[in-house]
Amino acid sequence: MACGSTKLWNGEATWFCCGTAWGPCASAGGGACGTCRSSALQAAWPNASKACWDLTRPDLCGEDIPRRGCGSVMKVRHDCSGASVCVTVSDCGPRTRSFCSEATCCDGVCRTNRVIDLTPAAFSAIGSLSSGTLPVSIFE
Repeated sequence: MACGSTKLWNGEATWFCCGTAWGPCASAGGGACGTCRSSALQAAWPNASKACWDLTRPDLCGEDIPRRGCGSVMKVRHDCSGASVCVTVSDCGPRTRSFCSEATCCDGVCRTNRVIDLTPAAFSAIGSLSSGTLPVSIFE
């Protein structure tokens, strides 16, 4: 999977469970795309479809996030450590509207609004699951 270098968005990343084979994730479902697995390098995007947009409503937080559907590849970079991971969109989320103006900061770098959920495997590649959220830049 090739990751791009064109900046797409900035915001907060969180992690979520979408399939089997990762600790507390047990046997959760396969996500909106039917392919989501928590042990894979995958993500949920709030504008994966019209139905997804209607659920996540990032626009209510001032985010006009572009549509990127199932199978889209993105690079997510932790803005403080510089660690990055390539992920494939496999689900809808996060529910951005529930976290408007929430901020995550480190080393003076702050990002607001949850704009991408990462599987535990992907989140662990750039940060500790115990941190909960990370300020990130997203590329395609």
